[in-house]
Amino acid sequence: MTSIRHNESVLDAALDCVLAYGVRRTTLTEVARRAGVSRMTLYRRWPDVRTLVADLMTREWVRVIEGLDLSDPVRAVVAGVRGLRAHPLWHKIVQADPDLLMPYLIDRRGAGHDAILEVLERTVGDRRKARAVLLVAQSFLVSAPTMLDPVTLDELDAELATLLEGYLG
Repeated sequence: MTSIRHNESVLDAALDCVLAYGVRRTTLTEVARRAGVSRMTLYRRWPDVRTLVADLMTREWVRVIEGLDLSDPVRAVVAGVRGLRAHPLWHKIVQADPDLLMPYLIDRRGAGHDAILEVLERTVGDRRKARAVLLVAQSFLVSAPTMLDPVTLDELDAELATLLEGYLG
């Protein structure tokens, strides 16, 4: 088994555990058992569950953006927000462990941010605009549920598209 496939099986097992138990109740022991590897194998790569979950989030968020049609940046960003919003891992973290997101919102960029920025920079052709677009998209992802009454997510997503068309157009 290659290291990459080995890591993928561990990340798959971590996803299963987090979806079943949440981050706080997931253990490296349970992930190792589900992945069919020793605990020491996990500890060599991931010293704790939070580090493992950070890699899991990066993998899952990158998978969402890899499936986007980037020929229309506005549609791609709105579809990316929708894809992340619908992702089961996103739902579980927001419901069970929202504090896990705070460092990525106020303290530092994560690897997922860097991957998304790389795609946005290529797509919009400007580093500053890519960062601004990511900040706007992130706010629609994280805070949209607080703005739903009396509007819908579809209506907010249409407003996101309008904002982005004006900015990127």
